[in-house]
Amino acid sequence: MNSLEAMAIYLRVAELNSFTQAADSLGVTKASISGAIKQLETLLGTRLLHRTTRIVRMTHDGLIFYERCRDMLADVEELHTMFQQGDGAISGRLRVDMPIILARDIVIPQLPTFLNTYPRVEVELSSTDRRVDLVREGFDCVIRVGNLSDSSLIARPLGRFHQVNCASPDYLRRCGMPQSLGDLSAHKLIHYLPSFSGKSAGFEYLVGEQYRTLEMASTVSVNNSDAYLAACVAGLGIIQTPAIGVRELIEQGKLTTMLSGYPAAPMPVSLLYVNRRHLPKRTQSFMNWIMEIMRPHVS
Repeated sequence: MNSLEAMAIYLRVAELNSFTQAADSLGVTKASISGAIKQLETLLGTRLLHRTTRIVRMTHDGLIFYERCRDMLADVEELHTMFQQGDGAISGRLRVDMPIILARDIVIPQLPTFLNTYPRVEVELSSTDRRVDLVREGFDCVIRVGNLSDSSLIARPLGRFHQVNCASPDYLRRCGMPQSLGDLSAHKLIHYLPSFSGKSAGFEYLVGEQYRTLEMASTVSVNNSDAYLAACVAGLGIIQTPAIGVRELIEQGKLTTMLSGYPAAPMPVSLLYVNRRHLPKRTQSFMNWIMEIMRPHVS
């Protein structure tokens, strides 16, 4: 095994903190992974990883080597393609993550166009409401909806999703159509909680230029966007959600908008990626494509 192959294996082990997971993600045996790490440690004359039966983590030297490896492999990939012309020259695996609704309603329906343009690119598309660890889990870029926490990642703003208030026709027949914030005391709010250890802020609304929240009763809380919409369609209460995710349900008569004068704050949409001197061309091409297809859906 040459040094570049061994370095690529080391990056996956370091990112996943696991020989077994690295072997699974690369499609090789665990013995091959162990052999590559031993080869590098012998070549460098230092230990790169602390290994126990429960955890694998980088040593101080391993962390320094990881940062240099990542930049060097990106440079090598850039060298391999720098004289190749045309979209067909762009190749390799592209691993991305985004929220479920965004993947289902915007990206996947248009993905054939991207893959027809770049036929040598293989896309691994993760769609989850969980905030993945971009570096540790080996993602090239991710799309996130909502406010961002402080991070070493580079964020490229894509725009904002307008939000609407919705309920099912059956729910509104049973409980009545609220006409004002005061009417909400007789209604239920479906709570969306990524972690059940948290607490819902309540119904959000705008007063002047400031957003406030109103506590509301609830009979159900969910932790993913599909369940959030399903609970609303089932008549379990009111939701506040990006308009893009409920457009089809509204057209089908399964949901009805309400209290249009009291929308929740627009949700920022961002494209995040690791700070590198050179991004692979496939990653750059995908991010540029995402920015283009998102344009009609954001403000």
